[in-house]
Amino acid sequence: MEPKRREFLIKTVQGAAVAACGGLVWAHLLRQEAAASVLALRPPGALAERDFAAACIKCGQCAQACPYDTLRMARAEDDTPIGTPYFVPRDIPCYMCADIPCIPACPTGALDPQLKDIAKARMGLAVIDAESCLSWQGLRCEVCYRVCPVKGTAITIQNHPRQTSKHALFVPIVHSQACTGCGMCEEACPTEVAAIRVLNPKLVQGKIGSHYRLGWKSETPITQEFKPQESPPAAVSEPPAPKSAPGMDTLNQGLDP
Repeated sequence: MEPKRREFLIKTVQGAAVAACGGLVWAHLLRQEAAASVLALRPPGALAERDFAAACIKCGQCAQACPYDTLRMARAEDDTPIGTPYFVPRDIPCYMCADIPCIPACPTGALDPQLKDIAKARMGLAVIDAESCLSWQGLRCEVCYRVCPVKGTAITIQNHPRQTSKHALFVPIVHSQACTGCGMCEEACPTEVAAIRVLNPKLVQGKIGSHYRLGWKSETPITQEFKPQESPPAAVSEPPAPKSAPGMDTLNQGLDP
């Protein structure tokens, strides 16, 4: 009976060790997915990340419906929760199909079926690195502006005069309220590493807070090109003529002008 008892104890300990290791691995995967989800760019119409993770069954039908092979299903080595759809704009951006075929392909509603206008999608937000952008360095590039599918709304060009040169800077400005996060600008950027990147808005956008009260009109939308209304310059009155000291005029009597 002694050998059998020893064997039973060994197998019990081995089973407990395997269960403990499995729990540690599972906990690590959960932490990894939670950290990676904020970096993932989801298909158009994706719900908020927590709701999306709960609704997505990792079936891959949205990726199969994409005509441009934009969507990928995350693997274990990717910086994205395993099995979920995402895309890398630098490789293949979202080309903003008018019929949005990935949405009806989703069987669970993880991609919002109420989204009918692709221009209202918010997959991410384009952010410009002014230190690497050719236009911000004084060269005429404007590629991101020209390839933007909502050109003139999501990305505009502003004229910035230079103090030491008669030549102005023509720089791209991203407007968050119109950017869809499609990534076509990032894919087309000619720099070695894209100077314009599409990121999760939570990583780059702040919130001013409702307790602040601005001195100008509160209904005026605050954008990158917003400037407070300047107050008119105060009227400058002429200083009064200096008065002559009493008795000084007598010194000038009898002198030729």
